[in-house]
Amino acid sequence: MSKIAFVNKIIPFSNVDGEGNRTAIFLQGCNYNCLYCHNPETINHCNNCGLCVPHCEYGALSKIEGKVVYDIEKCQNCDRCIAECKRNSSPKIIPMTVEDILKYLQKTRYFISGITVSGGECTLQSDFLIELFREVKKMGLTTFIDTNGSTPIYNNKELLEVMDKTMIDLKAYDSEENKMLTGLENKTVIENIKVLGKLDKIYEIRTVVVPQVLDSRKTVDEGSKLLASINPNIIYKLIKYRPLGVRENLIKSTVPTQEYMEELKEIAISNGCKNVIIV
Repeated sequence: MSKIAFVNKIIPFSNVDGEGNRTAIFLQGCNYNCLYCHNPETINHCNNCGLCVPHCEYGALSKIEGKVVYDIEKCQNCDRCIAECKRNSSPKIIPMTVEDILKYLQKTRYFISGITVSGGECTLQSDFLIELFREVKKMGLTTFIDTNGSTPIYNNKELLEVMDKTMIDLKAYDSEENKMLTGLENKTVIENIKVLGKLDKIYEIRTVVVPQVLDSRKTVDEGSKLLASINPNIIYKLIKYRPLGVRENLIKSTVPTQEYMEELKEIAISNGCKNVIIV
């Protein structure tokens, strides 16, 4: 029987989720609770409380036998339900089998170079990824994972065999700072970067620069040294924090200046990184 994943959304065409034009699949559920999370509705699974149901003016939500039921045909994507949710979730999650996703990909396969599975944290559903990637590679498409790096991908032999590249968040180099930000330490993240980098399984590393909250200078300095020692050609993407979709009660920060971003870029370049990008 095909495994099932809980899908938050699918973007049929994306040029920001890895190499080339890709279909991006976002799975529900995350083991991080980042203070600056821009998609907090992907963290938890719906508990069927039904609080969102009366707020849907299009009748796309109902509660049947104790469960919230979502009708995608009626939904107008106003996201009022997500705004009303009190547990960082969404009632619009769709259980999908590998066959369901393969059927969806039939519409995009001739216009894309591959798929990228993101989250939430997609590696929490790694058995599904393995089965999906095996079938996707038969279609001649590449397979990327967008991950926070908190699960030991380097130990998952089956996943490594069918996964082409990863895109990993280096949120903080200091483990205690990472724990303050996300709730978890980052030892596994660093180990993933070391091992996957040597296996040529990393497409890019990303660091979100968050003034007043994180020591981004230290993270970029130490992180770029690590990358340069493994493969200086790995993309190192420095991302400006922007207060879009964040839970403002959890974080007080400002958008970093372009001057500060350029300073960080120069640090990474001086440490040996050859492909540093500011976003």
